[in-house]
Amino acid sequence: MSKYHNIIKYPSITEKNTNLRSDQNKFVFEVATSATKGEIKEAIQHLFSVDVEAINTMVVKGKKKRTGRNVGYRPDWKKAIVKLKAGQNIASFGEV
Repeated sequence: MSKYHNIIKYPSITEKNTNLRSDQNKFVFEVATSATKGEIKEAIQHLFSVDVEAINTMVVKGKKKRTGRNVGYRPDWKKAIVKLKAGQNIASFGEV
């Protein structure tokens, strides 16, 4: 497995993210928590052969979960919103 696959874990496909894709040409990925914007840009360009215009990242905090009387937390994860240049698209991204 290449280093790019370690940076980009998988695409996030939700109704809200699908609307972002169709309206603003933005794609959402779950990425490694240690990944920088430069590494994410390089990985997206290499894996999908597209030109990245902008990247916004955020760390999503894990939710509190209970199992009976035991309390725990889901792990934190990092989300990257990638805007592609006009006219470009990632083929078969979340299509059914």
